[in-house]
Amino acid sequence: MSRIDKATNLMDFRAMAKSALPAPLFHYIDGAADDEWTLRRNTDAFMDYELMPSYLRDVASVDMSTNVLGADIDMPLFLSPTGMSRLFHHEKEAAVAKAAAKFGTMYTLSTVGTTNIEDVAAVCDGPKMFQIYVFKDRELTKEFLQRCKAAGYTSLCLTVDLPVAGYREKDLIWGMSMPPKFTMKSLASFAAHPGWAFNLAKNPGFELANIAHRAEALKGQGVGLMEYVNQQLDQSVSWDDAAWMIEEWGGPFAIKGVQTADDAKRCVEIGASAIMISNHGGRQLDSAPAPVDCVAPIRDAIGDRLELIVDGGVRRGTHVLKALALGANAVSFGRPYLYGLAAAGQEGVERVLTLIRAEIARDMRLIGCSNIKDLPRSAVQHRLK
Repeated sequence: MSRIDKATNLMDFRAMAKSALPAPLFHYIDGAADDEWTLRRNTDAFMDYELMPSYLRDVASVDMSTNVLGADIDMPLFLSPTGMSRLFHHEKEAAVAKAAAKFGTMYTLSTVGTTNIEDVAAVCDGPKMFQIYVFKDRELTKEFLQRCKAAGYTSLCLTVDLPVAGYREKDLIWGMSMPPKFTMKSLASFAAHPGWAFNLAKNPGFELANIAHRAEALKGQGVGLMEYVNQQLDQSVSWDDAAWMIEEWGGPFAIKGVQTADDAKRCVEIGASAIMISNHGGRQLDSAPAPVDCVAPIRDAIGDRLELIVDGGVRRGTHVLKALALGANAVSFGRPYLYGLAAAGQEGVERVLTLIRAEIARDMRLIGCSNIKDLPRSAVQHRLK
């Protein structure tokens, strides 16, 4: 039995990732903004809800399949966008995309991924979403839309909670940079992880693959690629910009980062297909609410006019069921699959998906639900304190 086969839950992979990665890279995955209150709350909030089982139901077989953002997926969980996967394993985004397709679920590629739009499409025949920002350079944004259409991406996701980068103290403490640099503080940690260093020597590429071609225009200006990306984050972006992008795309479109009923109503007005209720994994505004706490108020405010996706804190099959019973159509996660990627590449991601899929199926049987689409609101209640 391999090391990853001994894992019994998703958080076992956190320990494996910590063992596999130099400290700056592990803390980049694991860390969040300020005091990391929101990071902890994202998962802890699930403990405020109880599942209410119904017994003597036929659960000999269970159906976890659903449809989200126009795509049929085999379980109500898909993979969130995460930047710069090459930092964590040399198999990069392609490993995650292939694992998602193998499990019949959706993969989301980040604008700041280290594999380009076309290369991910070439290895992933399942549903694919591209995560995008409204950049100051609208021509770059249009280019992304055109490339995604040509490559067969099924949906688009606009992240709206990044007018500026959150204050992530662990990145400063450990000297995190892109590409990674050896510093006096981090040198010992890099030296203590020879496997990662060996693969760095064999596979050195750390470019932001979807934006790298812009680097040619920056030569001689003293502007690095990451600095260019940060400069492109448009703090004047408005609902009109989001509406423009929805019209330009013309297909299933999610807005990621919404947490209030009022913003959800605006999403309805501008023609969005879905909301990813998200606080960026606690990496932006510390003290933002946990996504699971936002589901019921948003669902009550907008009815069935938008799909709701809980993005943040999901670590157990019971978390998935609680989110769905509260009114979500699906959930997504990022850190768990990055832990798996860091531990063992595609094989690690597949093991993470194996575990969460088994938990969802088992927990469906334990609460008396044979079809995930029939999970009622009465299956969850707020825990009495």
